[in-house]
Amino acid sequence: MPALPAFASTGIAHASSPVRHFALALAAVAVLSACGKGADPAAAGAAPPPPEVGVITVAPGDVGLVTELPGRLEASRVAQVRARATGILQQRLFREGSDVRAGQPLFRIDAAPYAAAYESAQATLAKGQANLAQASALAERYKPLVEANAISKQDYANAVAAQKQAEADVAMGKAAVQTAKINLDYAAVTAPISGRIGRALVTEGALVGQGEATQLAVIQQIDPMYVNFTQPAAEVLKLRRALEAGQLKRASEGAASVRVVLEDGTEHTRPGKLLFSDLTVDASSGQITLRAEVPNPGGALLPGLYVRVRLEQARAGNAILLPQQAVTRSGAGDSVMVVAADGKVSPRPVKIGESQNGRWVVLDGLKAGEQVVVDGFQKIRPNAPVKPVPWQPAGAKPAAAAASASAPATK
Repeated sequence: MPALPAFASTGIAHASSPVRHFALALAAVAVLSACGKGADPAAAGAAPPPPEVGVITVAPGDVGLVTELPGRLEASRVAQVRARATGILQQRLFREGSDVRAGQPLFRIDAAPYAAAYESAQATLAKGQANLAQASALAERYKPLVEANAISKQDYANAVAAQKQAEADVAMGKAAVQTAKINLDYAAVTAPISGRIGRALVTEGALVGQGEATQLAVIQQIDPMYVNFTQPAAEVLKLRRALEAGQLKRASEGAASVRVVLEDGTEHTRPGKLLFSDLTVDASSGQITLRAEVPNPGGALLPGLYVRVRLEQARAGNAILLPQQAVTRSGAGDSVMVVAADGKVSPRPVKIGESQNGRWVVLDGLKAGEQVVVDGFQKIRPNAPVKPVPWQPAGAKPAAAAASASAPATK
């Protein structure tokens, strides 16, 4: 090969900077191309891993059907303390707003007139008893004399009549003494029942009992409490038909369980029991009145307070509780997304019952062991597999989140 001219062998060296950069780029492309020929073609075209979705494993069981209804609290016993004796109120013997026991003195009315009447009745009784003794002695003396014809029969009959009249006077005297004692006792006003007493409605120095029994105070027994609430008659009839058909079973052998929810959303610690439901339907509202008894040992519940009542009247067998976000509700029906064995997701129609604490009661459409999608719907693609992971509610502990979310509610 003939030697190149000197300027040709050194042309690249003396070329401008852009030309040199272009030559280096071509060399780098050649090197990368050579390396790419030896790379793994499978690794170069690998698909991304399937997205994770939160799921709940279906675990059927007995679920209590809880209905939440508006109600109002009422004291189990209410007694109006009234003055049954006429007179001037002299003293109040209790602290307003305190708990009192049955028979405890509450007020003292001026008892002087009643004490005098009581003593007068006792004196009248003593006089009658003395007359009875004299009449009885006279009748006893006349009895053998009339048999011996020493006195006339008329005298003996008069003596016997006087004896009987004296006995009647003694009986009247005893009744007068008893009446006077009752009136005297009325001057000391006592508590008719045990409970919590409110404010005094009269003050010392007031004339009470004049013409009518003046109300002095009110005692309310607040342990236990009554809660009165209403339920639509249509719901009651529907529930009865479901129980008769065997679709549902009664909540318990005894009375239905009742929970009271206060205005701030907190639930009263003690459960109550349903006492009765009214026999008639209110014609104006179509409601049936129900009453429940709720323990109230600490006095946290107050009469007249408006509350919400959670009433468990029946239980559904083989039912499932799902978070509301897992169920899609539309005009076509209710459905959930179920993860199949191959990891693909498909919709499943379900039958929904009542709502309980932010969860739906699923009555039909799912089987034990199936996985229902609760979170990650935006990651689901058609005909693409997903990776199911146990769903964890916000704020729940990771270890127990899935179990607590899928377990049926029990009372």
